[in-house]
Amino acid sequence: MTRNLLALVGAAAACVGLPFAACAGEEAAEVVTTRVLRLPEKLDNYANMNLPAHFTGRGVRRFDNTPTDNPITDAGATLGRALFYDNRLSVNRTLACASCHQQKHAFSDPRRFSKGHDGVEGDRNAMPLVNLRFEPSGRFFWDERAHSLEEQVLMPIQNKREMGQDLTTLIERLGEDKTYAKLFKQAFGDEEVSKERTAKALAQFVRSLVSYHSKFDVGMTQAESLRDNFPNFTRRENRGKNLFARNCAVCHLPPGQAAVFSMTQPRNNGLDTAASAKDLGVGDVTFNRFDAGRFKSPSLRNVEYTAPYMHDGRFNTLAEVIDHYSTGVKDHPNLDPRLRGPRGRPRFTDEEKVSLVAFLKTLSDPQFLTDKRFSNPFQER
Repeated sequence: MTRNLLALVGAAAACVGLPFAACAGEEAAEVVTTRVLRLPEKLDNYANMNLPAHFTGRGVRRFDNTPTDNPITDAGATLGRALFYDNRLSVNRTLACASCHQQKHAFSDPRRFSKGHDGVEGDRNAMPLVNLRFEPSGRFFWDERAHSLEEQVLMPIQNKREMGQDLTTLIERLGEDKTYAKLFKQAFGDEEVSKERTAKALAQFVRSLVSYHSKFDVGMTQAESLRDNFPNFTRRENRGKNLFARNCAVCHLPPGQAAVFSMTQPRNNGLDTAASAKDLGVGDVTFNRFDAGRFKSPSLRNVEYTAPYMHDGRFNTLAEVIDHYSTGVKDHPNLDPRLRGPRGRPRFTDEEKVSLVAFLKTLSDPQFLTDKRFSNPFQER
């Protein structure tokens, strides 16, 4: 059973989900749009997920970036879910966080570049929001400019090219909504709406986006070691797993864990030479020449659903990505040493490439893409 927590009707409600221009003038008053926020009577479980053993060992726990002053709670993540899908977070009410981070694409954007509130494209691909709770560096964005998830979630809202919102205006908007007053009280003890609490709630929801129901995860419960053939894998998938372990795990599977599939540091992976690079990644933030061309790498979990790939979305398929590492790596002063020389650039055969793709697809978690706890709670009618 659900309850109707929010009904916006009339001229003001007509602006929800519509371009700003459509809300200007007398014609807007003739448009009636109802946008209903439906949340379950009983809070969904976000705080106590039943994670498998390979998610609870020391190797993964050391990557958990949940701060002591903002643990995941059912009420906090529920508020965060509403905020994540609310297009009032953008200046002209056209975009929500979910506009560029779509659940069916593992909370990424299938477009190479997302469009901001004014329809103008950005210059980087939207990163998938998968397992960010276990992000090894605890920093976010391709250039790692956000030092915490609480900091990260507010940046797109304020970015002039993205959502273009002023936080003071946003808090005023949310504060006028009696439903949000109830949700903030439920999450934090009183009805105060603030940017700090908004950030905390959004961060709690994003940290709850943990994917752990893939074919790989099932295999981990059936095998004694990651090195063993998984009984639920095909011969090709096991071959791909072995190829990955020999050639890719050194970067994408930190020692001591078999869950995160994320790199511990931003790296230069030879996409461009120093002369041809237009985007310097971390170097644009630190102004350190040794950081030029270094980028964060998102988790490989659900990578089947998160195309296009790389910070600029230049590759459309996993096969193209593997081709890059096989024959396309370009020399760069800051190139990751592990990619230098013949040993760092394995020339995969066609069969090996197919096997690697097959293994990467075992990291897919269809249940994650349809989990109602993470879905859009708003209904328009």
